[in-house]
Amino acid sequence: MGCTFFCLPAFSCASGEYLEMKNQVCSKCVEGTYSLGSGIKFDEWDELPAGFSNVATFMDTVVGPSDSRPGGCNNSSWLPRGNYIESNRDDCTVSLIYAVHLKKSGYVFFEYQYVDNNIFFEFFIQNDQCQEMDATTDKWVKLTDSGEWGSHSVMLKSGTNILYWRTTGILMGSKAVKPVLVKNITIEGVAYTSECFPCKPGTFSSKPGSFNCQLCPRNTYSEKGAKECIRCKEDSQFSEEGASECVDRPPCTTKDYFQIHTPCDEEGKTQIMYKWIEPKICREDLSDAIRLPPSGEKKDCPPCNPGFYNNGSSSCHPCPSGTFSDGTKECKPCPAGTEPALGFEYKWWNVLPANMKTSCFNVGNSKCDGMNGWEVAGDHIQSGAGGSDNDYLILTLHIPGFKPPTSMTGATGSELGRVTFVFETLCSADCVLYFMVDINRKSTNVVESWGGTKEKQAYTHVIFKNATFTFTWAFQRTNQGQDNRRFINDVVKIYSITATNAVDGVASSCRACALGSEQSGSSCVPCPPGHYIEKETNQCKECPADTYLSIHQVYGQEACIPCGPGSKSTQDHSTCYSDCFFYYEKENRSLHYDFRNLSSVGSLMNGPSFTSKGTKYFHFFNISLCGHEPDACHHPEQVDKDLSVEEKATPLGRKMALCTNNISDFTVKEVVMGSDDYTNLVGAFVCQSTIIPSESKGFRAALSSQSIILADTFLGVTAEAALQNVNIKEDMFPVPPSHIPDVHFFYKSSTATTSCINGRSTAVKMRCNPMRPGAGVISVPRYSLSLCAYSMWSFFLEAKLKCPAGTCDGCAFYFLWESAEACPLCTEHDFHEIEGACKRGFQETLYVWNEPKWCIKGIALPEKKLSACETVDFWLKVGAGAGAFTAVLLVALTCYFWKKNQKLEYKYSKLVMTTNSKECELPAADSCAIMEGEDNEEDVVYSNKQSLLGKLKSLATKVRADV
Repeated sequence: MGCTFFCLPAFSCASGEYLEMKNQVCSKCVEGTYSLGSGIKFDEWDELPAGFSNVATFMDTVVGPSDSRPGGCNNSSWLPRGNYIESNRDDCTVSLIYAVHLKKSGYVFFEYQYVDNNIFFEFFIQNDQCQEMDATTDKWVKLTDSGEWGSHSVMLKSGTNILYWRTTGILMGSKAVKPVLVKNITIEGVAYTSECFPCKPGTFSSKPGSFNCQLCPRNTYSEKGAKECIRCKEDSQFSEEGASECVDRPPCTTKDYFQIHTPCDEEGKTQIMYKWIEPKICREDLSDAIRLPPSGEKKDCPPCNPGFYNNGSSSCHPCPSGTFSDGTKECKPCPAGTEPALGFEYKWWNVLPANMKTSCFNVGNSKCDGMNGWEVAGDHIQSGAGGSDNDYLILTLHIPGFKPPTSMTGATGSELGRVTFVFETLCSADCVLYFMVDINRKSTNVVESWGGTKEKQAYTHVIFKNATFTFTWAFQRTNQGQDNRRFINDVVKIYSITATNAVDGVASSCRACALGSEQSGSSCVPCPPGHYIEKETNQCKECPADTYLSIHQVYGQEACIPCGPGSKSTQDHSTCYSDCFFYYEKENRSLHYDFRNLSSVGSLMNGPSFTSKGTKYFHFFNISLCGHEPDACHHPEQVDKDLSVEEKATPLGRKMALCTNNISDFTVKEVVMGSDDYTNLVGAFVCQSTIIPSESKGFRAALSSQSIILADTFLGVTAEAALQNVNIKEDMFPVPPSHIPDVHFFYKSSTATTSCINGRSTAVKMRCNPMRPGAGVISVPRYSLSLCAYSMWSFFLEAKLKCPAGTCDGCAFYFLWESAEACPLCTEHDFHEIEGACKRGFQETLYVWNEPKWCIKGIALPEKKLSACETVDFWLKVGAGAGAFTAVLLVALTCYFWKKNQKLEYKYSKLVMTTNSKECELPAADSCAIMEGEDNEEDVVYSNKQSLLGKLKSLATKVRADV
């Protein structure tokens, strides 16, 4: 839409007047018309008023009427609904645009209803140069309470102003959104009004010079420009407030009355009675009409609710302080050594409790004002009839604060109380039950909602801070715009509502309390933080180390619950945390881990993902690995005083991740320090936000929405050997060896949801990766992993994860954190020694890390060492001497055994010869004497022990003689 410039007169008329162009004077408007003088007002939305236009965009592309592509935005627009205009319900971006020229400074004012943060609603202004004006920097419109109208106004500068009401739906899946409603757009500052506006049908003005028109009362009507309203035929016709015509009264049916229980009378009796729904619009005198059923028989009244008693009158009264009752008996004082357990338990519904209210609200008009939204029905309270099917039927419970009983003041931990209700819905249309919470009357947020028929079930909401709370149950039969009662039988029933530890509560029972050591009576005293009540003596006793005190009981040592493995308790035993150290014994090795450098918040942007129409979004996770204990040198109140706004948003004793909701920047840098409003913050060990990038939907900054808590309670730490059969890509760092286990940090959320009845749970696997220095990298599993089997974390047992968002069901989340800081501390097993050569009498020994190195920090490498050694020349001399000696010895031995062998041969030959002469009887020798010149060799050998040299000389002499 282009920007244009208008030239108008330089004066204006007052309210109720118009500029008479012929005479150039201001005249009063006649009856049946009105004027704002120098302003214009748009309060009739049967069709789009002149000057307004719709522009739909999708993925930064303007969609024209010819765009018929599947899933396009050609059918998306703001829709007139009579008294208001309604935004689109899909994930397109649609702008409602109006251009106006102001001769002087003015303002724009409008009323709106904006209850669903799945839609981003922004209002901004451009000037005649199509530049966004500074006055609209804060263009994001605040959410409103369900069923209530808010207002928004912005100052306008003189000149041409182009006004934009823009909505963008963010649909993750098939979840429907509640549209934005806008009505009563008023613009002040135009130069003049040349004519008066006629009152729209259903309104009138009876005096000249009116600046607005009044609504016609019920059972009257008016046409356009009416001076007064016309009454309907009283017996046969009716009309709602602000009607443009009367309609015939239909015959009465079962949808036109409801039943109630009368208050108990003096006899303790009640009865069921039937009443027409007011205002009554049906006729009983028609042939096919039904009559009002007669009242039922009187029955005994149900007992009083626990904590109340009947003193003989027709009503129940709360038990006095220090007493208790189950509702069937009179109040009795708590026994010695006990104190009342304060709270509320509503399970009988004969009358509406004093701290509860019921009402009816319609988004388009106030036709159900004054009606009861809910009706008591004995053993339950149920939604009423309302004015039409799209009314909000509202039930509220107000509690000024939550605080545990006296003996538990030192052991509250992070949980202060609980609100639990049992309900069921019976629906044939698209009914929805909303449960909303308001803190300190600042803003109401939808905590949970249920659509369609739901079986009887219980829901619990946990309270973490002592503040004023208003709990609201709002039921709508259908969100389709209609003014009839087609689904009057669609109903929600609440059977019981229980609130524990309510400040102004009553007691249905008593609980054991601690007695002062110096007091002989039954006066209870508060136990110090982290102390339980000993059963034998009723004295306060501190919980053992590494245990935390249960909020639900403080009687007996079993009230001290052990912390999970690898965790310890805070000084006041209120919660468990990790000091970021972990010790693990495996294969006779002691592994120590130090995760302190990873204790700050880690972030992961996962995606992108796309909606059904292609809108890009990311899942943004913040992870705070370890908790920390407050400074023991500070008093708890002083610690809380010194905390920043981010730390105040989380329970004391934890340093958690923060996720922001529905603001133009998903960091917390814009949070005003000192503010006590944390409605846009969620704090937890692990939290998640949905991020819409700046390049999507035409947003100039990234947007954050749908922030949820994934884990706010620390369970413990355990180790698991790394899986060796994981399909790892070749370009990825290898899995650590089996003796370097992955370490798991386990967390859970304390709040259950309809989809996660046991709450959400989170596991963070810390993996040693020396190639990821510093904070490392957080990711979600890329492949199927079998998680650790551990009894207290059975929800992770045999889980198979292949989902890109780190979860398959939205309840169990799993993350992989790879970092060198996740490696164990180095020990003597992580290095080896290398010995050098001996030089100049000294040898050098070096120490080097085993490769690849799977450790960090810990012990340092030992310094190299020198040791004395002998030189190589000395050993050469020793070796030569030893060799010569060995050679001489071998020669001597060889000669010795050779000679001995000759002697044996001689004796053997002589023995053979002697034997042969006897057997053959050879002739005897001529003479047995030794001939002249012969030697007796036997005598020579055995009588003369000559040296080797002498024997050689004798042998030579014998040879010569023979010659």
